[in-house]
Amino acid sequence: MTRRALVIGAGFGGLALAIRLQAAGVATTIVEARDQPGGRAYHWVKDGFTFDAGPTVITDPPCLEELWALGGQDMAADVDLMPVMPFYRLNWPDGTDFDYSNDEAALRAEIEKLHPADVDGYDRFLDYSRGVYEQGYVKLGAVAFLDFASMIRAAPALMKYQAWRSVYSVVSSYVKDERLRQALSFHTLLVGGNPMTTSAIYALIHTIEKDGGVWFSRGGTNQFVAGLVRLFERLGGTLRLGDPAVKIETTGDRATGVTTASGWHGDADMVACNGDLMHSYSALLAGHPRGAKVAKSLARKRWSPSLFVFHFGAKGEYPDIAHHSILFGPRYKGLLDDIYGGVVPDDFSLYLHHPSITDPGMAPPGHSAFYALAPVAHLDKAKVDWDGAFGDRFADAIIDEVERRVAPGLRANLVTRFHYTPSDFGRDLSAHLGSAFSLEPVLWQSAWFRAHNRDDVIDNLYFVGAGTHPGAGIPGVVGSAKATAALMLE
Repeated sequence: MTRRALVIGAGFGGLALAIRLQAAGVATTIVEARDQPGGRAYHWVKDGFTFDAGPTVITDPPCLEELWALGGQDMAADVDLMPVMPFYRLNWPDGTDFDYSNDEAALRAEIEKLHPADVDGYDRFLDYSRGVYEQGYVKLGAVAFLDFASMIRAAPALMKYQAWRSVYSVVSSYVKDERLRQALSFHTLLVGGNPMTTSAIYALIHTIEKDGGVWFSRGGTNQFVAGLVRLFERLGGTLRLGDPAVKIETTGDRATGVTTASGWHGDADMVACNGDLMHSYSALLAGHPRGAKVAKSLARKRWSPSLFVFHFGAKGEYPDIAHHSILFGPRYKGLLDDIYGGVVPDDFSLYLHHPSITDPGMAPPGHSAFYALAPVAHLDKAKVDWDGAFGDRFADAIIDEVERRVAPGLRANLVTRFHYTPSDFGRDLSAHLGSAFSLEPVLWQSAWFRAHNRDDVIDNLYFVGAGTHPGAGIPGVVGSAKATAALMLE
């Protein structure tokens, strides 16, 4: 091995990139600030329960299997993926349930229950989703946009599929029932996007799920991370945990290595960042003019909201609560306006994760593990005391809502609980404004307009992860790793 690479951050994107580099013969070291690999895919073990921080929706297994295939290995030797069915159970305040899956007959029956005339409209939406999937994911999802010419080349496809429209707008042109419009547009929230403003290209998520299914890693997402680490280390890679990078060393316009908080220094021919974009430029590159210049530009951009995640374990097995539930609130557009506008409202919509229904090992016998996630405004917009009384009240309100909607008697059955707030995202992940998904995925912050996978000035400095093309979510950051690796291996 004649070339050396340093990757800052052991999230999904950083691990996927490091595996690609190591498999190609580049001696690669990952430097991770936290005591565990995974980045946002952190986990805790408390009172016999295993709680994943997220992400907990695994889609497009082939993009992950490809990482093992690079070294002639089999993903199944390291990871046990379990199918989740239904994908999501959607619930509205009026008591309506909707099981969302890729079982054609069952899905059509669910649509017909809501609005029989929308079955044909759904078929037309599916055709649209398949089209944007081919253009936006298959053809462009793992290709770097380094110059405006690359954006021009992609423009005809963007025009054909009316990328300037929002996901909700396009969905609404195909189906009329408001609940179905919500069911087919909420997915953008899982990657930090407002369904009312996120480009219609993100309708491709429907096809990713439909074709590849929705999966859970036995033992939690943390076990998928552990499998990636085992693969990386078998290939000869090195992982340094609990030692935050504090400086990207440069000579002129070349990155030369990384220095960490412990004083360790690694020299490298190439450096890649899987950390927060703003932190990477403003802090790690503080000694180079490029750092301040890009940080000033990033400060003007729109950043995705944060999350309030309430983890809890309870007595009982709750067989009627699906693995993934979406509890829609009484408002949709109004609530989204609040979240993206900086208001923390009294009502909310929740994503309820119940992993022990699929994998009982996530909880002690006779118990259930959960988390309830509420999108909330990031720290620059919502000036509230997440670490104090406000955060406690918000968690209690979530308990009340889950108990009222799907889990009668829940509060009396709680045996352990804790919550994770926008302030925690900022502290633990150096996430700018506590954002959970980096830059908001609007059209004018996508592809070439998003952070480039290679810096425009320091040409051996690279980026990977949610802030780069194509964006957040496991398939997105794994695609960004493929795009970045191609640049680094040129």
